[in-house]
Amino acid sequence: MKVHTYEGVVENGRVQLPAGVLLPEKAKVFVIVPRTEVETAATIRSPRLADPGQAMKFEMENVEE
Repeated sequence: MKVHTYEGVVENGRVQLPAGVLLPEKAKVFVIVPRTEVETAATIRSPRLADPGQAMKFEMENVEE
């Protein structure tokens, strides 16, 4: 397998290669990131009931004052 190496920059979440570098569609590429801090996105999950059968206990009740 022949290997070519290009240096690119990430801009707006996409790897930008130097002008004039054209790769064919669906080309297999490998991205190697030198020692840099990689940002991880926080994941906020919605609460779930352990027993969905208990959902009736949590029905909203309208109370007029």
